Amino acid sequence: MKPDIHPKNFRPVVFKDMSCDHAFLVRSCVETKETIKWEDGNEYPLFKLEISDKSHPFYTGKQQLVDTAGRIDKFMKRYGKK
Repeated sequence: MKPDIHPKNFRPVVFKDMSCDHAFLVRSCVETKETIKWEDGNEYPLFKLEISDKSHPFYTGKQQLVDTAGRIDKFMKRYGKK
């Protein structure tokens, strides 16, 4: 392994999936501005995720349909049965 190519500031960080409120604690060097109180009573840096293995359709086997700005209604109006 090459010397001095890996970061040296690893620390415990909580990653939180905001879509399903799943959180996990791992060692990381990601920069964060927020903190959170973890289950063990200690406070750790918090990094917010939009998607993780607990919410991604590939891992869950479920497709979540998110209707943003009425896309489904717009589609049904245009192509739905009349």
